[in-house]
Amino acid sequence: MQSPTPFARIGTRGSPLALAQARLVRRLLAQAHGVGEDDIAIEVISTGGDRSQASNASLVELGGKGLFTKEIDEAMLAGRVDIGVHSSKDVATRLPDGITLVAFLEREDVRDAFMSVKVQSLDHLAEGAKFGTSSIRRAAQVLRVRPDLQIVPFRGNVGTRLQKLLDGVADATMLAVAGLNRLGEGHRATALLDPEIFMPAPAQGAIGIAVRSDDSRMAGIVAALDHAPTHRAITAERAMLAVLDGSCRTPVGALTRLDGQALVLKGQILSLDGKTAFDAAASGTDPVSLGRQVGEDLIAQAGTEWLAQWAAAS
Repeated sequence: MQSPTPFARIGTRGSPLALAQARLVRRLLAQAHGVGEDDIAIEVISTGGDRSQASNASLVELGGKGLFTKEIDEAMLAGRVDIGVHSSKDVATRLPDGITLVAFLEREDVRDAFMSVKVQSLDHLAEGAKFGTSSIRRAAQVLRVRPDLQIVPFRGNVGTRLQKLLDGVADATMLAVAGLNRLGEGHRATALLDPEIFMPAPAQGAIGIAVRSDDSRMAGIVAALDHAPTHRAITAERAMLAVLDGSCRTPVGALTRLDGQALVLKGQILSLDGKTAFDAAASGTDPVSLGRQVGEDLIAQAGTEWLAQWAAAS
């Protein structure tokens, strides 16, 4: 006998963190709509980003953030799954035609964690120590305060990276606190970094939920999970990133807080070597206008020649 059609079908990557996030969305959807968790299917989809992990290359080298979402988007457009669950910082700024981000769960801790099995802080690393990361943002921020450190490629899921530290591939690394917390591994953080100095990636710490643009039923189902303050903050940060994406591929950080009804957005772009950084901040009630304002301010400060120099270098 044919199985009944699931209430919803979630598409996700297969990493432990991605699965934890998909299961969280499944649980919340079941609670919101009075259905059993077994009525919501989870389909694991291998993405180009997953398959490229062994290369240790940065996402910029491999073609950008969409590497972690492309195959899930394709499965949605083909009707295999109804919902894509993503770490919002991995979602391309320009979504494919037919795909819409409709909801964001309440944001987790946005900070990065310093991770090491040898020392307690970045300051305590020996001169010339190896810092493992394949994030151009994290590399630039680390070099800004510790230009003596050697940056070594360092990709993989949370467990893989922790094992690499134990194996001595690097003396330290950074991981998102949100990911550690969602895996129940927050206690492994050696130190929590000041987000004003180590500004998070745009949209870091937020789980985003995408659906087909023409699927009004599923959009309505997912909307029940949307956390409005998080949605506004992520919209502002993605709007800022959209302005910058058209001009450069330099490291980008963003930090948003709510001030009454207004959002306060801080943005930062850095040179790949961390020697130069530009910061901008603004407040407003319209997230899209706010994000664009901060992005345009950063471009105006840096100038087109500086941006072209680092775009070519990346």
